Amino acid sequence: MQLEKIVNYHKALADPTRLRILLLLSEGEMNGQALAEKLNISQPTVTHHAAKLREAALITERREKNTVYFAQNRYFIQQHAEASLKFIFKEGGKEMAEPENAQTKSAVIRNFFAKDGRLRQIPAQYKKKLIALEHLVEQLEPGRKYSEKEINEFIKQFHEDFATIRREFIMHQFMYREDGIYELNPREQWTHWENVK
Repeated sequence: MQLEKIVNYHKALADPTRLRILLLLSEGEMNGQALAEKLNISQPTVTHHAAKLREAALITERREKNTVYFAQNRYFIQQHAEASLKFIFKEGGKEMAEPENAQTKSAVIRNFFAKDGRLRQIPAQYKKKLIALEHLVEQLEPGRKYSEKEINEFIKQFHEDFATIRREFIMHQFMYREDGIYELNPREQWTHWENVK
């Protein structure tokens, strides 16, 4: 995980309200109204802080009719924390420049994803498409089983063509589907864009 991601993780945590939101979400999924009431802040303030946490992949959100529910993204919280420790204790003296692959991935994410995290368009070039798909599935929770409706709602946060992206997840081995239930494959099974010329 490159330095920029570690910094963004700590920036997202560097606010008492955001830390309180994460603390409340440790008890389970909550909607914006409930968070606003518990924290004694306005709903737009919750939305602002939730956006910062979502950008750093520390929370996930799902929409049910007009209500948005937030949940901790424990996998990424833990990954970012471990990457921070690894960098500080073991990697600090090593080369801090991004490797070429990381630069390629960063460039694709910058070009195809808007600041709010939405995918502007599905890349036509195969390698770039794989990078975009990988970026999306990295925000799903490993080991969790998702219904087709949940996967559709997840994708709709990023792009309206959820059916195409859902099929691409399966075609490129990012996920597998059985009896209408979707689950992430181990990363080793994913189609690796790094090997595409």
